[in-house]
Amino acid sequence: MVISAGAVLMWRQDKIPFFGKRHSSEIVSAGKLNYHKDVKPLLNQYCFDCHNPEKNRGELSLVGYAGEEDVVRDRKVWLKVVHNLRNGEMPPPSKPQPTQGQRDMLVSWIESEIFKCDCDKPDPGRVTIRRLNRAEYNNTIRDLVGVNFSPADDFPADDSGHGFDNIGDVLSLPPILFEKYLTAAQKILDQAIVADPMKAVVMEIAGQSLEGGTPYDRVGRFLGTTAEIFTSYKFPADGNYVLRVEAFGQQAGPEPVRMAFRIDGREIRRFDVRAVEGEPGAYQARFQATAGNRKVSVAFLNDYYETKSANVRLRGDRNMVVMKVEMEGPLGVPRELPETHARIFFKPYTSETRMSAGREILTAFARRAFRRPVEPAEIDRLMKFVELAEKNGDRFERGIQLALQAVLVSPHFLFRGEIQANPNDPLKTQLIGEHTLASRLSYFLWSSMPDAELMAEADQGSLRKNLLGQVKRMLRDPKSQALVENFAGQWLQLRNLKLVAPDKKEFPDFDDALRLAMERETELLFDHIMRDDRSIMEFLDADYTFVNQRLARHYGVAPVAGDDFVKVSLKGTPRRGLLTHGSILTITSNPTRTSPVKRGKFVLDNVLGTPPPPPTPEVPDLAESKAGELTGTLRQRMEQHRQDPTCASCHARMDPIGFGMENFDGIGAWRTEDGAAAIDSRGELVGGEKFSGPDELISVLLRRRRTEFIRCLSEKMLTYALGRGIEYYDKCAIDEISDGVTKADLKFSALIVRVVMSTPFQKRRGEGDPVEMVSR
Repeated sequence: MVISAGAVLMWRQDKIPFFGKRHSSEIVSAGKLNYHKDVKPLLNQYCFDCHNPEKNRGELSLVGYAGEEDVVRDRKVWLKVVHNLRNGEMPPPSKPQPTQGQRDMLVSWIESEIFKCDCDKPDPGRVTIRRLNRAEYNNTIRDLVGVNFSPADDFPADDSGHGFDNIGDVLSLPPILFEKYLTAAQKILDQAIVADPMKAVVMEIAGQSLEGGTPYDRVGRFLGTTAEIFTSYKFPADGNYVLRVEAFGQQAGPEPVRMAFRIDGREIRRFDVRAVEGEPGAYQARFQATAGNRKVSVAFLNDYYETKSANVRLRGDRNMVVMKVEMEGPLGVPRELPETHARIFFKPYTSETRMSAGREILTAFARRAFRRPVEPAEIDRLMKFVELAEKNGDRFERGIQLALQAVLVSPHFLFRGEIQANPNDPLKTQLIGEHTLASRLSYFLWSSMPDAELMAEADQGSLRKNLLGQVKRMLRDPKSQALVENFAGQWLQLRNLKLVAPDKKEFPDFDDALRLAMERETELLFDHIMRDDRSIMEFLDADYTFVNQRLARHYGVAPVAGDDFVKVSLKGTPRRGLLTHGSILTITSNPTRTSPVKRGKFVLDNVLGTPPPPPTPEVPDLAESKAGELTGTLRQRMEQHRQDPTCASCHARMDPIGFGMENFDGIGAWRTEDGAAAIDSRGELVGGEKFSGPDELISVLLRRRRTEFIRCLSEKMLTYALGRGIEYYDKCAIDEISDGVTKADLKFSALIVRVVMSTPFQKRRGEGDPVEMVSR
């Protein structure tokens, strides 16, 4: 059954209560509306005065459409229009306002006639095939192989879109990344697999990683006096070792640079270093060592400095530069097999059964790496690496190692591909497969590959049936910490905290310890709400937080001892919820002062879901205004700035929210004065709700803008879960998620479950625009 436009209007009556009551006599079925007769007169009465080609407010003109066909071709413009109408932000408060019935009529007409929204036949959209981002790559390698380092930390930074770095449309593939993938695969499997137990381990240490001396040319270590550079090295077993050093000398005086190798202060060999810059020499010594941590040193023995000698040839400055150190050993001692080796070579084998065992080993690994069943032909291709290695005289383990390197550079591992039966038909919608669903779920909640239980459910075709139980299990798993780091870290912009640099003169109390404490506080609140399945409204009104001694002192709350974080009550303090966290308040400040603009924009973007447009090029920053042009307190200067018509519309939305948080300084400490002036924290939202101070601001958001926050968080979570931006056709899904969360007492798990059960998460369609297809 198709819901009529009139029914949609009546259903909308309880969706946005802060708009006020509906007047049924004013509601007209959108299906009966005519653009020229019914819609255009309303636009002319309330919109054309500002949004015409001459004024072009907000770079938006609504004048000149010949009819509905023209409007449909300009859907992106009308997406902005319906967004502002729905949220009551347009027309501005200073302009004549339509009745609620007129506003509802326009919204419903846009949704049903321009965007063809039909919640009985929802459009799931499509997700661009995308590579694993750095966090996903590191986590997947951790769970797949078990190595204890993060290879993707050496990859180029991921681009972000729609606020997140897992968006398929912006995850580019620069050429250097292919080289990084190959290098990473080699390093991962060199650490995970012992290809030849009798081959000694070779550990290379770049000169810049050594202690002593000074850095040289970004890779080496410079010794300008008689001294040594050194490192601590753990010798895994008693035996013979080889120490190799790449070095050169800056020669001067009658003799060459002299160098010595030392182990725990004991000299094992001396060298004359005749190599010069540009052509470093290789020097090595074999020695015996016992197991354990030892100090390995490279010493410069004969410093020389002479500027006054009558013999010009004796003048100069003798120095030594070490480029790298390499340790090999123990020689001739079988290596102990690491757990990662045993995990990969789970199938026992003999010389007669090694090939059949190899197929089982490669099948199990590739199935987990590709996150789906593998075809026999795929394993046939991988087995060729094993056969080739044996032809070349290498061990069986080396052949498996090469085959697994091929797996780790395969597009089936690096990309999250989703099979589509009709990839070029936007009208063909289908459920995604169970293995695709398992991957969507695991990368959403864990930023990693599906585990054995998810894969088993997918193999049996029972995952979709048992989805609720799996979601709850996954949220309890420690790997859901990835949702804190990667969703909350980007939604709340916590990753920006390491980039801020408050002015030391203005904020002498700010240091790295406080920075880390602020970040951890916000992560712990998100984690607490997630793991205890609390109401999502506690993001705004939690009357508790998590502090250590450093942060408790900064906030002036009950004393806490030590570096460990504890839960404390905020009752009787001016703080509650995320908006009063030091992390958020510091991120949204300038280096020398607060920024009501940034704080207001943060709330619009991340709490209300109504981001302002970017400033036009001709709008100057407040700090760039000419001396003497703006005077008075910060609030007075901003009010003068807002008198410019090009600034007024956006700043009228942002600034009052930011003023409500002015009692917190640039690093989130409470204050009642700014210099000699008393803080004026009064504000008023666009809808007319007044407040004074952060507590009243938060109360207004909770009481009057609750629906907007729920919808905003639903949109953010769905964006992150899908890896794409929210489009006009996602309206029905967002409505269902928001309503479902509200009916489930606003529990955090309800938000996750509703996202996972939504049409965009469960289904996909082909490439293209279905509205254009229907309109042809």
